[in-house]
Amino acid sequence: MDLDKIFIKNCSPTKCGGQAVMEGVMMRGSDREAITVRLPDGRMRMKISPIAKAPAWKKIPIVRGVVAFVISLVSGTKTLLWSADVLEEDLSGTGAEADGTDGDELPAFLVKAFGEKGAWNVMLYSSVLLSLVLTVVIFVLGPTWVVNILKRVTDNVILLNLAESLVRVAVFLVYLAAISRMKEIRRVFQYHGAEHKTIHCYENGLELTPANARGFLTLHPRCGTSFLVFTILIALIVHAFFGWPTLWFRIATRLLCLPVVAGLSYELLQWAGRSDNALVKFLSVPGLATQKITTKEPDDSMLEVAICSLKAVTDPDAPAVFDGFVTTDGVYTPLEAKEPA
Repeated sequence: MDLDKIFIKNCSPTKCGGQAVMEGVMMRGSDREAITVRLPDGRMRMKISPIAKAPAWKKIPIVRGVVAFVISLVSGTKTLLWSADVLEEDLSGTGAEADGTDGDELPAFLVKAFGEKGAWNVMLYSSVLLSLVLTVVIFVLGPTWVVNILKRVTDNVILLNLAESLVRVAVFLVYLAAISRMKEIRRVFQYHGAEHKTIHCYENGLELTPANARGFLTLHPRCGTSFLVFTILIALIVHAFFGWPTLWFRIATRLLCLPVVAGLSYELLQWAGRSDNALVKFLSVPGLATQKITTKEPDDSMLEVAICSLKAVTDPDAPAVFDGFVTTDGVYTPLEAKEPA
């Protein structure tokens, strides 16, 4: 792994970030975010939404990491659902707007109680909460319960905490390796690679073209995958301060420490994204190695999608609010208008 091609010395780190979705890429800039999805017929559907100005909590270390993590879970889920809806809409040929509020697909009692928009929000936040609970159970509580049997073999606190972290890493890697075998997920990982290459290209001041983006690696210091790996490493250090108490007390401390671990991981990720010193490179290696699983080499059509999203959030002439189709030469056609040939 050539770290000099990842922590590029003369590049200018930005606040731009993104997320791979179903057949597309979401990019987030300073004042707007854009999602672009490649439809089966080759057209690119795009949605641009404004971002509210940074609130006060954005300036509070640790706290901003916790809040940003929760917000990213909600917005990330919403973005994925939007991309899936767009693809389903195109395949069904309904021509309806993909806003995720189709009352015919929502439970009738929720629609009656909250309305279509409210029912959609209930379903969205419920799915995020369920995902969070499953993640905590599988990756946080599960390993400490499994390693509890080692208490019969050793009382060494360091070894027990280390074993818990190793189990957590093993579960995480097995999970990633398993889903990476799925065709749909592999394509999402390719779009993830396209996202990283495009941001590298932009931060190095090059024109945003597939040819220029293609020359960069699919690994990036600010990736969410690295954030997850940082949480595992920081959790090992934080949990060690509590020793190895009873199982239930240990579970309680793991849960109570989650905000601290998430906040510290966020700060470490931000530091890694704007520095290229030796310590940052050393700490980033595990996360970058894991990105070799969660990113794959994209083709040029995927790079075009990522480039369209990034241009939409960095070009001051791009629309602030938009829902329609976009071309590689930057022609924006709203849904209600006739798309150019």
